[in-house]
Amino acid sequence: MICCDACEEWYHGDCINVSEKEAKHIKHYYCQRCKEEDPSLQTVFRLVPAPGPIPLPEEKKPKKKKKETPIGGSSEKRCGSCDGCLAENCGNCEGCLGLTKNGRKQRCDMRFCSNSSTRKKDRAAIKAGGRNKKRKRSVTPEVFCNPALEGERQCYGPGCIMTARPQSKYCSDECGMKLATSRIYQVLPQRIQEWSLSPAVGEEQNKKALESIRMKQAIVRATLAELDKRHAELDLLVERAKRCTLDPNALENADLEDEMSMYCITCGHEIHSKTAIRHMEKCFNKYESQASFGSIFKTRIDGNSMFCDFYNPASKTYCKRLRVLCPEHCKDPKINDTDVCGCPLVRNVFELTGEFCRAPKKSCFKHYVWEKIRRAEIDLERVRQWLKMDELVRTGTSNSSGNGITSRSAGTNAALNVQS
Repeated sequence: MICCDACEEWYHGDCINVSEKEAKHIKHYYCQRCKEEDPSLQTVFRLVPAPGPIPLPEEKKPKKKKKETPIGGSSEKRCGSCDGCLAENCGNCEGCLGLTKNGRKQRCDMRFCSNSSTRKKDRAAIKAGGRNKKRKRSVTPEVFCNPALEGERQCYGPGCIMTARPQSKYCSDECGMKLATSRIYQVLPQRIQEWSLSPAVGEEQNKKALESIRMKQAIVRATLAELDKRHAELDLLVERAKRCTLDPNALENADLEDEMSMYCITCGHEIHSKTAIRHMEKCFNKYESQASFGSIFKTRIDGNSMFCDFYNPASKTYCKRLRVLCPEHCKDPKINDTDVCGCPLVRNVFELTGEFCRAPKKSCFKHYVWEKIRRAEIDLERVRQWLKMDELVRTGTSNSSGNGITSRSAGTNAALNVQS
């Protein structure tokens, strides 16, 4: 395919009669529609070098074979008058014994001409010291001379009147160190003051993060104070309900919904709606006793402790259930026949009427363990707020400026080991 350089539309080569070989030589292509709109547009081809004359292969001349001559053969010029030329074969060397070297027959070692040109060159090379050695480059760096430091100059050291060393501003290293120290004392205090006047962006971000954490901590403390207030109000409510008179006829007017049945969410058995709350509470305590929630650390919280903290010598752990809900170590108080239920009555689910249920506590299945459930709700919300407080403290201490964050207590043990 080929693209038009004007409208940037792609065309098949077969549709516009352009082969792949021709497309390689096109530099700028313009389609027929663009050419009709603008006649100045013309397809531009690349320059292709014209084919020159085909060079004829050169005839290779046969190489002349050099005649192999033995070392010291007839090609070597001999004077014919020296001792080597007039001597006879010794009969003991390799040349006399018929040994060859590189396929060449050797001459007797005693019959070499002492006046030949090759012998003279060998002797001259030996006298010159053998092979030529390569020159090594010097690794010593070139000395750079500063023209501004030429001539005699006074030392720059504070209070020094000595002459500076060549190519140096000081007479000794001590004068240079003294001048550098004095400059630091002069410049550094001003720089530190300027740095303190212009706070860093990271420091501002840390301050904003700390302010946000402190605000969240204040909200958590206010919530904890509100929960303490609710706990005290619940105690007063229970004391007030105990002073109410018992009404044995309070259970005679049963609602129609009491005749219905339902299934337990824990065990799945079908139960009567009248006794559903009592059955579910006992069933939950039964399954809750099969698992233990413990930690090796005892809870340390200012004020009233919410956890059971019963020490188990076998596992060496402290129980971490809520004290009001622990079925193993905290038993419910014994209920007498004269105890009043005392649950506050409401209208439209949330509106308090100011009256209390005066039915016997043993027989009131509608408000079964209402006091225990309300205390558990308050304690559970306390645990959530203390965990949030611990998380805020950890976030603050991980900050570079987190030393200013304080907590009212060491917090709760957030990590509880669950053992089954």
